[in-house]
Amino acid sequence: MKNNVVPTRHELLMKDNDFIVSKTDLSGKITYVNQTFMKFSGYTQSETYLHQHKLVRHPDMPQTVFDLLWRTIKTGKEFNGYIKNMHKDGSFYWVFANVTPSFDSQNNIIGYYSVRRKPSKQALDKITPLYQTIRKAELQAANSRAAISAGKEILQQTLNQQEMDYDQFVLSL
Repeated sequence: MKNNVVPTRHELLMKDNDFIVSKTDLSGKITYVNQTFMKFSGYTQSETYLHQHKLVRHPDMPQTVFDLLWRTIKTGKEFNGYIKNMHKDGSFYWVFANVTPSFDSQNNIIGYYSVRRKPSKQALDKITPLYQTIRKAELQAANSRAAISAGKEILQQTLNQQEMDYDQFVLSL
């Protein structure tokens, strides 16, 4: 499924008791979504099944964050982060995501499980300008590899100033 959705300025707000859940295979293809995922994404379960999770990725999101997400979960660690997603109609919604690897009985990673909840306004007030700065640097880069490198540099400067790693940083917001 090709995502030709045009972003709008309309924001969908999560409630405190909303939890968006999805599961993917090792390559990020969706194998399960809950009702709340369908509500916020606008896609049915059959429209998402075995499609890449980036189906809901908002173009404002830095590639750098997803590079960090994948590098983290592929090592068997959990990832926490703020993500701006996009509904099928172009609306957007922010989430605080926790992505964890799923393991088989031999401790091999067999997929990924993600639970997203409502982010705090204070956290979004801090993360939004950082993501905008990173995304601007990425868009000015010559190619995808250079974009991620430029984004990593900005993110690392921020983390160095805070004297934290990314996980500590997002959990502190």
